[in-house]
Amino acid sequence: MKTLNEIIEGKGIAIIRGYRTEDAIKIARALKKGGVTLLEVTLNSPDALRTIRELSTESGMTVGAGTVLDGAAAQGAIEAGAKFILSPTLKVETIRTAKRYGVVSIPGAYTPSEILTAFEEGADIVKVFPATALGPSFIKDMQGPLPQVRLLPTGGVTVENAATFLEAGAVGVGLGSSLVHKTECVDDAFLDEIEMKAKRFRELAMMRGVRT
Repeated sequence: MKTLNEIIEGKGIAIIRGYRTEDAIKIARALKKGGVTLLEVTLNSPDALRTIRELSTESGMTVGAGTVLDGAAAQGAIEAGAKFILSPTLKVETIRTAKRYGVVSIPGAYTPSEILTAFEEGADIVKVFPATALGPSFIKDMQGPLPQVRLLPTGGVTVENAATFLEAGAVGVGLGSSLVHKTECVDDAFLDEIEMKAKRFRELAMMRGVRT
């Protein structure tokens, strides 16, 4: 699956939350200039489906939907052009909808039992959320009993600590406010900062021996 390979190779999914379409497009282009081309637009953002639809036409970007809470929301996002579906929780209906339409399913899970259930129900990747309290050691520990499950820690993952999660065995990370923090002023300085952070993420991943 092309999108799954792109996620595995790209390592970092940038989370764009709370921005209207015009600003989200500017942010996405800054991320692309910095080398991050995997974008998650959360459905609790203004005009989220319009944003997904317009970003899906941008060259060199792979766009998915986040904060997807049920199958109906997943279907709407897929129809708008989302290539992957991320959820904060485990809901089988959402996984099945994503699989029905041939897009990558990334449900959220927190415990080993939830992670295994998500995998057994067809998840391509399992989003370990929130990863703040669990830390990289949890990802490493899961490689023993569940080496077949691809894990993507999100929540508390920063540009600076992302490489430690990747080294622990994660196939990628979700980068939220540490990469794109919420601001009312999407000006050139803010966009330059995002581009710089995106470049920094790639540099740190490569320095720690992680292929991006």
